[in-house]
Amino acid sequence: MKKTRTAAITLALLVATAAALAAHDLFLKLDEYWVAPNTAVRIPLLNGTFRKSENSVTRDRVRDVSVVASSGIQHLSDFDWKDTSDTTYLGIRTGAPGTYVIGVSTNPKDLKLSGKDFNGYLREEGLNDVVEMRRKKGELGKESSERYAKHVKAVFQVGTEKSEAYKTPLGYPAEIVPLGNPYDMRVGSVLEVQCLVDGSPASNIVVLSGGQAGAKRLPPRQVRSDSNGIARIRITSRGRWYVKFISIREMDEPDINYESKWATLTFGVR
Repeated sequence: MKKTRTAAITLALLVATAAALAAHDLFLKLDEYWVAPNTAVRIPLLNGTFRKSENSVTRDRVRDVSVVASSGIQHLSDFDWKDTSDTTYLGIRTGAPGTYVIGVSTNPKDLKLSGKDFNGYLREEGLNDVVEMRRKKGELGKESSERYAKHVKAVFQVGTEKSEAYKTPLGYPAEIVPLGNPYDMRVGSVLEVQCLVDGSPASNIVVLSGGQAGAKRLPPRQVRSDSNGIARIRITSRGRWYVKFISIREMDEPDINYESKWATLTFGVR
């Protein structure tokens, strides 16, 4: 009985740890990326994976909500924000036709992880350079104390008339800016995006992309940005797509030894 109980507790801890490691990403993921002009749109904010939200994001975590349309950029002070037990919903209303951008930036938050869990999350996100740095310094077993913030965007099409709002930077600490209109993309196209950290191009950064086509998961692919912070994303399928990166650096503060800035971008391909 004791062995069974111990095994059950161990399994529960492993599941909890796996969930904690998986529940890192934040995405604005529309149910439909083609919407009508002058209509209300409810946009899920997924805090977990691209397929499932694990936790909601409370309004007090929000640093900025912005919308870009043909008329320009609006940093919203009053917005419809509803959080359930596991998912948050952001409500906006579209206006004239065009290609729109919606963005959410969160305030920083601190997180402590064991050395093992921190290394696991770094590997999961393709940050093997940081793992290697920790190995060389003999710090693989060292606990991490990380200050992180997430900055997420979605590009969606309102009506049939396209516009250039997609390439407007929002000024977030980490940001992915498409250099071409995602709604000109077809299967086989390459979408160039620029990765920015604190407004400057982020060179040689690991950029992951993937998504979902119906119920089918599009496997993640990894590239690195060039000297201008530009990454090239090959569109291999129709569906809902994401692009993401994490910029992480060491910190020399009493209670914080890493700072990370997360960026995601989503869009649809027909």
